[in-house]
Amino acid sequence: MAQQQNLLGGRYLLKDKVGAGGMASVYRAVDQVLDRTVAVKIMLPQYASDATFAARFKQEAQAAAGLSSPYIVGVYDWGKDGDTYYIVMEYLRGTDLKSGIRSHGALDPKKVAQIGSQICGALSVAHKHEIIHRDIKPQNIMVLPDGNIKVMDFGIARAKNSHLTQDNNVLGTAHYVSPEQTRGQELGPTSDIYSLGVVMYECATGKVPFDGDDAISVALKQVNELPVPPSQVNPNVDGDLERIILRCMEKDPANRFQTADELRRVLNSYLAGRTVDVPEPTRVIGAAGAGATTTRVMSDSTQAMARPVNTTSRPVGGAAAVNTQARQFDTSSYNTKPEGSGKGKIVAAVVAVVAVVAIAIFAVSGLFAPAEQVIIPAVVGMEQEVAEATIRQNGFEVGDVTPGASDEYPEGTVIEQHPTADGVQTAAKGSEIDIVVSSGPEKAATTKVPDLSKAENEEDARNMLIAAGLEAGNVTQEGSDTVDEGKVISQSPDANEEVEEGSKVDFVISLGPDTTPVPDLTGMTESEARSALTDAGFGMSRDEAYSDTVDKGYVISWNPSGSQESGTEITVVISLGPEESEPETPTTPNTPDSPETPSTGEGSSDIDLTGMTKAEAERAIGAAGLTASFSYADGTQVGVDPDHVISWTVSGSTVSVVVAW
Repeated sequence: MAQQQNLLGGRYLLKDKVGAGGMASVYRAVDQVLDRTVAVKIMLPQYASDATFAARFKQEAQAAAGLSSPYIVGVYDWGKDGDTYYIVMEYLRGTDLKSGIRSHGALDPKKVAQIGSQICGALSVAHKHEIIHRDIKPQNIMVLPDGNIKVMDFGIARAKNSHLTQDNNVLGTAHYVSPEQTRGQELGPTSDIYSLGVVMYECATGKVPFDGDDAISVALKQVNELPVPPSQVNPNVDGDLERIILRCMEKDPANRFQTADELRRVLNSYLAGRTVDVPEPTRVIGAAGAGATTTRVMSDSTQAMARPVNTTSRPVGGAAAVNTQARQFDTSSYNTKPEGSGKGKIVAAVVAVVAVVAIAIFAVSGLFAPAEQVIIPAVVGMEQEVAEATIRQNGFEVGDVTPGASDEYPEGTVIEQHPTADGVQTAAKGSEIDIVVSSGPEKAATTKVPDLSKAENEEDARNMLIAAGLEAGNVTQEGSDTVDEGKVISQSPDANEEVEEGSKVDFVISLGPDTTPVPDLTGMTESEARSALTDAGFGMSRDEAYSDTVDKGYVISWNPSGSQESGTEITVVISLGPEESEPETPTTPNTPDSPETPSTGEGSSDIDLTGMTKAEAERAIGAAGLTASFSYADGTQVGVDPDHVISWTVSGSTVSVVVAW
């Protein structure tokens, strides 16, 4: 195709082909917009021409792009160019796990567990997004130069035709599919866990657990045979790892690990050297999922001949072959008994061989050769009534109808069907098709907003939100005269309001009372002082006093000073200038019979107020027969304690005293 030699999607310059599979070819390319190397997967023409498959391809590519994990290959983009579709992915340097196993054989048990744990990390993310990989195999696991792994093909595997064919790629996949996938039953997270168990089995032994000449024979073994215990293929596999692998590979999904997280915890415990509590594997083959044919434990005479069943399957050569000798493992763990002898032994052998052949014929005819197959109609996107009519018109019955939330499809529209109609798929005429009908967007869980005014501080408020399933939004601070410093003043949304879980709540933290420094009024006139205080948010009350040092009309002192709450009234003392002296009254020299005339001037020898409080000074002045006049100033500037005398001036019979506030 021309695009492969030029520009794909007007952006991706294809360089060279680096891989190919049953669904698509992969090219190394350069993203000319971001100037980076990427991998571009281009769908093969036979799939690109199918509109239904193309729609699924788009849907799953978009879903895969939403998966974020260090163990998943990143999907950057998808698109259509000409007649085909493509996905743009992270370009990785390394090799796929399958090539590594072929080159090095069985891996160290701890390395097997490490790889399994990392694959679980990828599956956990996908399963939480309701995406089942469906094609977990070593070919889809990239091993990076640092030894870590990344899982590929999320999405395209889900869109893929899941029917087994004789195609070599599908044969490779058949080695890893779960029994329920072989039967065409509904898949879930445990289906991927089964496939991961097969991958870990192959990593631990260098061989796949089931092999055959074609996909059908391999698939039959997935359903009807128990795997050889890994330790009997590779003695280096310890009992704990063996139980973990065989638990993953249980035929019945209910007996496997139920989630990738559960399996990952067990693998991590194994890696840490802790005791692994995993039960012994099922010792007989039972039903593997709903609708499966139950296989009972054989009677004693028949059990004796169960072991030669390996003669019905011819191993293939190469690393994946399991030879006849390897199959002669300890059958006591699989409910077999010692063989009989004599004539009864021969009869039992004949019966066992006939039984095995009959079971194989029944399985092939029942699973892979239905009497009449018809194409499954695609009803996703149809209204429920139309979908049900379409199902019946195509020879099927409507099965279970269940509701499901959807952001993509409107209410009443089919969002899923089982079995799916990916590509061209068929099913038995008259069989049921289950559908899931949209109930509209999923309603998010709600919670009550806590009352943050009860929090002791910001950290406490944040913890209250976390406990309620909410997040802290925009957190600001402001002063408050009514709310203590550090506590919450207000919040939005309000306390006890119902909101969606995960919502953000904004709140305001108190800085305590809103204080402002009182301006320095030194050298100001009364009008200048009043203006300065008003601009700073304070009120002013006026007082006055005589002063020999401050000119009339200028500020002598003010109280209080420092930082004060907004609106505080500041008392300002304005100078009246020097007090005029009264004319001296002529006196006669002091005699015992004539009173002494008080002297004037600061610090007069006739009166000493040093170190006195205001009350003490007032008494002293009164005792001297003088009149006291008081004013106030900041004592901190001259080192005088509050309510103590800073200075005094004697003028006639009046003593003007400045007291520290």
